[in-house]
Amino acid sequence: MVSLGCPKALVDSERILTQLRADGYALSGDYAGADVVIVNTCGFLDSAKAESLDAIGEAMAENGKVIVTGCMGHEADSIRARFPDVLAVTGPQQYDDVVAAVRDAAPPVKSAYLDLIPDAGLKLTPRHYSYLKISEGCDHRCAFCIIPSLRGDLASRPPAAILREAAALVKGGSKELLVIAQDTSAYGVDLRHAVSSLGGRELRAHITDLSRELGLLGAWVRLHYIYPYPHVDQLIGLMAEGLVLPYLDIPFQHASPQVLRAMRRPANDAKVLDRIRKWRGQVPDLALRSTFVVGFPGETEADFQYLLDWLGEAQIDRAGCFKYEAVEGAAANALPGAVPEAVKEARWHRFMAAQSAISEQRLAMKVGRDIDVLIDAVDDEGGASGRSKYDAPEIDGEVHLRDAGGVAVGDIIRVRIEESDEADLFGVPI
Repeated sequence: MVSLGCPKALVDSERILTQLRADGYALSGDYAGADVVIVNTCGFLDSAKAESLDAIGEAMAENGKVIVTGCMGHEADSIRARFPDVLAVTGPQQYDDVVAAVRDAAPPVKSAYLDLIPDAGLKLTPRHYSYLKISEGCDHRCAFCIIPSLRGDLASRPPAAILREAAALVKGGSKELLVIAQDTSAYGVDLRHAVSSLGGRELRAHITDLSRELGLLGAWVRLHYIYPYPHVDQLIGLMAEGLVLPYLDIPFQHASPQVLRAMRRPANDAKVLDRIRKWRGQVPDLALRSTFVVGFPGETEADFQYLLDWLGEAQIDRAGCFKYEAVEGAAANALPGAVPEAVKEARWHRFMAAQSAISEQRLAMKVGRDIDVLIDAVDDEGGASGRSKYDAPEIDGEVHLRDAGGVAVGDIIRVRIEESDEADLFGVPI
């Protein structure tokens, strides 16, 4: 399995692998030992498409029996034009079609020994944390995005099914559940917040209710891809109660009202700043992560400076920045005022420098404090590294520990923070 793209695609890969293991298949660590190779592609940006095509080409060269799935599956004709010998091309979430293609290419041999799988399914992440996907698709029509055409409109899972999966993951050793979707805070809208039953209890399909139930399982609950609807204020209350981590991943994308309107996103930046101040009033430790786009068509120097000024006001703890790419099929391609690549590059560097300074200041505020850390790695020399409640895996910073002998991956320990830099914290176990 070659799995590319975002955590939502990673969950798709895990579901495919879980079903294949149930059928008796084993996972190969290399091309040479595989009877068939699955490439789960990403098709959001042109650069991601290029990476996906490179991965397909490598799999064809190294093995030759290749099944393509994921977001680029919508471009089956172009994939087959370049790689006519691929065994099958399927779109995102078409798990059954992928499994059927594998069965055709390498018919399974049933065995009482090979058919056994963990209750939590197969995972591509470490045992101590897991992504939990609660819905597919998106109802927004942002001008720069083609996700709805790739993955469809919002389709929420019943809350009982999500909680059963979450309970199995925690039972299987997960200390952290990372809740993901294209639009996590819209969960249940398509179901009209219908009620389902679990263990004699009725559960409403609503992100607040779901988050509360997840918080009762005893694991860290981290919310990603939150669109700032009014009811997000209710999630802050759950953070104050300690049921959900004090962490919000909100893709603001920009701050200039003019650019946000062109992006077809909410453009009331002042109201957002007021809400952030209110949230931090309730939960002073709240960590905000976001993503932004620079160089969107029509973005002026004044718009970009507005974004930098807003960033200084908002004090976002962690932020990523993308240079705008004209994605095939996106409505933004028809907008006037294309920004030159050199200007995009310069603005990206200015944004990252400004954000780095803010992140460094925010982290310095934690020096001298005692915080909980989930251990991700240990070494043979008494060192270890992990993450605090304010850091998601792979996208945020780490906490590096000295004198950490005796700790193990998956432990949650109390740590005294001694130093910080622009990205990471440094400390010692108490």
